[in-house]
Amino acid sequence: MKISEKDIKGVFEINLEPRMDERGFFMRVYDEEIFKKNNLHRHWVQENHSRSEKKGIIRGLHFQFPPFAETKLIRCIRGVVFDVFVDLRKDSPSFGKWGSVELAADKHNMVLIPRGFAHGFCTLTDESEVVYKVDSLYNPQVESGLLWNDPDLAITWPVRQPLLSEKDARNQTLKEFYQKYKHIDAKDQS
Repeated sequence: MKISEKDIKGVFEINLEPRMDERGFFMRVYDEEIFKKNNLHRHWVQENHSRSEKKGIIRGLHFQFPPFAETKLIRCIRGVVFDVFVDLRKDSPSFGKWGSVELAADKHNMVLIPRGFAHGFCTLTDESEVVYKVDSLYNPQVESGLLWNDPDLAITWPVRQPLLSEKDARNQTLKEFYQKYKHIDAKDQS
């Protein structure tokens, strides 16, 4: 595994190293010792699998408030997605900034996004599948989201007219989030 921190502190891209032969490949997707050595180990409590049938679907930008804020370890196992994360952490110098990683089944990469971020992705191919581990259980009482096309975020999505869920189309702007909540303080979460 090759682990590299992205421009936003705390977010890491992890490139996996498949061992290939005429039968296909084998690759280690998670290694507790490597993750511990890089201070990335979490107690994963849930793994989710998302399938999107068409190119141009945006899911997100989702997050949960403490005490259910989530670290996510995200990997595309079919197709390609444009994965986006927005920093909402208290006292972060990159608060309100976004970053992205193209996750692709054939690139064998994944991204670790810590607690205190909104997360979403856009499908770049038909039949995209994403699996992700989280270190907190899903709790609909504390979930929320940011609007995908908020002009203050100015995310350069690869689509202009995405397919969205009704819920995601009603997400709040960064200004609305800040006026109501200010930030996410996930450091003290137990």
